[in-house]
Formats: sequence, C-alpha cells, structure tokens
Amino acid sequence: MEDFVLLFRQPDSDDSQVSATEMKAIFKKWDDWFGGVAAQGKLNNMGIRLNSQGKVLKAGGVITDGPFVEIRERLNGFIVVKAENLEDAITLAHGCPILDINGTVEIRPFFMNEQREYNLLSGKSAL
Repeated sequence: MEDFVLLFRQPDSDDSQVSATEMKAIFKKWDDWFGGVAAQGKLNNMGIRLNSQGKVLKAGGVITDGPFVEIRERLNGFIVVKAENLEDAITLAHGCPILDINGTVEIRPFFMNEQREYNLLSGKSAL
C-alpha cells in the first residue's frame, strides 16, 4: 500500500450564506465519506480543514493577500489515504462531498523513497 494525499479544492464562495441546518447536512456528508474510507482501513491521516485566510510568499519576497488572489477556487483541506495504486486512490476520491459543489479532488502520491534516501523525514538531511 502507498500513501496518497487527497487535496480538496472548492470554488471560492461565501459560506456565511449557508444556514446552520445546511451546514450540519454538509458536515454529515463529510463524516459519512470519511467513515467509509476509514471502514476500509484506508484513512491514514485526517489532515485538517484549512482556513480561507492566508498569505502567499513568492520569489523575491513578494507577499500577496490570501492564497487565492489569482485563482477562482481555494484549497479547503486534505487527507492522506492508503491505496494499492493511483487508480485505487482515485476510486476512494469518487465519493468526496466536495464534488457535490463543483469542487475538485487532486490525488497525489508522496516521494517516500526520496525522503528516506535523503533522511528528510528524520530532520538529519544527508545532502
């Protein structure tokens, strides 16, 4: 089994217009989906939901407000799953509730072999 990160992106929208009842239903969908992935023994790390506030540091020390000044969607959060291969990870992503609001799930493997080779996980780089 390999580790894959599932990055959740959603169209930039104003969540303040969502009622408490609607928000509860949205979170229930997420809980159900997370539970389904966990029930398969494939949820490796719950990640964390990301706040929509932030800054972007660019080359040359340029700082811009908000992480999505140039894009129309925002990175909402992520989880790490265990899957046999990329296709298996894509199958896990199919039920993600972010897709219900025209969001996307980006599925990416880790370079674990390189991290081990260069001791990047230990904090004692061999470089």
